[in-house]
Amino acid sequence: MVPAGPDQVHSIVFWSKNFGPFIDGGYGMRLKEMGYHLFFNFTINSESSVLEPGVPPLQQRLTQLAFLCRNFDPRIVNWRFDPLCFYTTGDGLVHDNLNDFSRIAASASDAGVQRCVTSYMDHYPKIARRIKSIPDFNFIDPLVEKKIEILYCMQETLSPCGIELQICCEKELLEALPDDFPIRGSSCIPNDLLAVVYGGRLSLKRDAGQRVTAGCGCRVSVDIGSYWKHPCCHKCLFCYASPAVS
Repeated sequence: MVPAGPDQVHSIVFWSKNFGPFIDGGYGMRLKEMGYHLFFNFTINSESSVLEPGVPPLQQRLTQLAFLCRNFDPRIVNWRFDPLCFYTTGDGLVHDNLNDFSRIAASASDAGVQRCVTSYMDHYPKIARRIKSIPDFNFIDPLVEKKIEILYCMQETLSPCGIELQICCEKELLEALPDDFPIRGSSCIPNDLLAVVYGGRLSLKRDAGQRVTAGCGCRVSVDIGSYWKHPCCHKCLFCYASPAVS
């Protein structure tokens, strides 16, 4: 049992690739009226029927992003362009999912978003099993030098938009970047930011249950979600979260 009254919970953090049902149901406004503080991690990647077959069209997601920023506070909306994927399809070329990045960045900037969080795909065994049925399809893992080059390009796109680029669980890359390069580690549970936005006192201890050694910056929290009880319908090829998909 987790105490969940507005006087017992500092903030509720939501993750999604589709906030449509949340918005249409008016749940955010109801929670706000009840006195809850909200924070949103909104993953918006490029349109790809191969990589993310179940997500809504990109324009719908951008409209949702604008709604959240307009009706809540842009400071409490993290745009996640995550993960960065590289793959081959048998045509001799290396493909990626960056083709809509500039368009998303422009819309996020217009909405007032201040942060873009990214990371590179982790190559879990369940992902390899999942793609076996797709002819000639293979995910690839670029060299560190190539990954850094891509981060530079992303930063060049985001800087004129006033959006800070952060990377999640990429300790090796952070250590390889120049000290003066404006990219830092991220946290999906940013207690320091939540305290600035909403006031109050929050623990700034690292969440030991997360991937701390990989560079996770999340602070202590209580996770009340479940991959089993709350299954996802997006069917993303690179998904690490759903144990039901193999």
